[in-house]
Amino acid sequence: MSTGTTYKQCSCRDAATSRPLGRACPKLRRGNGWNPDHGSWYYQLELPPRGDGTRRPPLRKGGFTVKTGAEAELDLARELMAIAAPDDPQTAIQIADAITASMRTTRRLPDPGRVRKAVGGGHHPAVKPPATGEWLEEWLAAKKKLRAGTVRSYDGHIRLYLRPHLGHIPIDRLRVTDIASVFDHIEELNDAITEARASRSPARRAAVKGRRLVGPATCQRIRATLRSAVSTYMKQHPGVLPANVASLAELPSGGRPKGLVWTGERVRAWQKDFDARLASARKAAGRVSPVDIWISVPRPSAVMVWTPAQTMVFLDHARRHRLHALWRLYTTRGLRRGEGCGLRRPDTDLDTALTTIRWQITQLGWDPVQGAPKSDAGERTVALDADTIADVACWRQEQDQEREAAGDAWADSGFEFTDELGNPLHPATVTDVFHMIAYLAGLPPIRLHDLRHGAATLLLAAGHDMKVVQETLGLSSITIAADTYTSVLPQLARRSAEDVAALIRPAPTSPKQRRTPAPRSPSTADRAKPGPQRGPAGRRAS
Repeated sequence: MSTGTTYKQCSCRDAATSRPLGRACPKLRRGNGWNPDHGSWYYQLELPPRGDGTRRPPLRKGGFTVKTGAEAELDLARELMAIAAPDDPQTAIQIADAITASMRTTRRLPDPGRVRKAVGGGHHPAVKPPATGEWLEEWLAAKKKLRAGTVRSYDGHIRLYLRPHLGHIPIDRLRVTDIASVFDHIEELNDAITEARASRSPARRAAVKGRRLVGPATCQRIRATLRSAVSTYMKQHPGVLPANVASLAELPSGGRPKGLVWTGERVRAWQKDFDARLASARKAAGRVSPVDIWISVPRPSAVMVWTPAQTMVFLDHARRHRLHALWRLYTTRGLRRGEGCGLRRPDTDLDTALTTIRWQITQLGWDPVQGAPKSDAGERTVALDADTIADVACWRQEQDQEREAAGDAWADSGFEFTDELGNPLHPATVTDVFHMIAYLAGLPPIRLHDLRHGAATLLLAAGHDMKVVQETLGLSSITIAADTYTSVLPQLARRSAEDVAALIRPAPTSPKQRRTPAPRSPSTADRAKPGPQRGPAGRRAS
């Protein structure tokens, strides 16, 4: 089989014949080397014939600005063709079909991992797994023997929660973090309903009248629906999915969980479990995502809080990321995920050390939606510390450099934190990056939303009262702050125990107040005992 080649050509034409010069254009060369300002690089690879034996056009693609780019994609094409064994021409033809179909529809080569799994499972690699939403609809339509109430329940799970968040993701690309985002969204909705019910505004209370919170039992049923659908796909398409990721997502089984701190003993127990599960997953599936295992290992509580020392480790690693200032705002000021994404640049005044929360970017299904904070209390002004001010100032300089580098491609969106081209951040992307930073820092897992719990706990540890916690986090009542967003650090718990003990501990007495007991007179039995007597230290008495 051909190993392929790379070459350079341009679109110049001969002045006399108007025929393309292609590789023969004299401008392609400069001295003894290539002219970097003229033409582009191409690669070409001969593919096996079609299934009917007719010759297939070679795989050819150009437009690469440097030779290494063309060589890298050619190597990827070679890797795809090498999946087929030398004595298996039928598989080679199927892989060539997959390459041709992918290039025709997306102008990109198919993923080697996906092709390898399809070939290993005995499936045609040109047939792409369906999107999760498509499969959920197909799976439900095939359930002919279910009762009407069960079908209605499944349909509600799919229509309200699963399809809006997961519908666009190919089923073989579904990750634990994707599933976790569904239930993060549900928790955000629950928080909004709870705060609206506690609001003094009749309009806000009326807006949620009749709306029920999605409890832990319902979340378990939603996940069971997805788990059943994925299980059916695995049975019908063996080998395509290494595991049912819906089974790996961890959900609380009781009521609203109370936040717990990651103490040393809890971290050691969790680490032991993580190491065992990661080793087992690697043994069973070979290549696995450690971050997915890291997220899915059960924790002492669904809500976990880092200690101040662990928080410092996270911020130290986050400083190396381009959005370092955003991570500091989440960690120290307790912004909601959407509030950090929706922060506008004019709303942060570094001179007065204040930032105003007026906008947020949330998810409606997968699509990001811009709007005002979810409650009146959410629209607030938050004070900034000197370290955060320095981080934001540094970030703005970096963002200005990115604007200059992007040139005309820069989108002047006006947001404080953007991607490299000035576009607003997608909330799901922020969550994924947070998980990666925390994992690489060697920390035990928490959710991005748990940083709000950590910020509240740090405020209390610093000596501030619950009213400050409420106003900083933008909560509608002190009750919510006390019941939901605070955890007791071990240092504070020990201090409170010592304070109580000090109140009931007897005061020490002075030496003058101590009474020396009178020496005991020897009893008749003592005087009758033969042998030498011994003093208090065990020495012989003289």
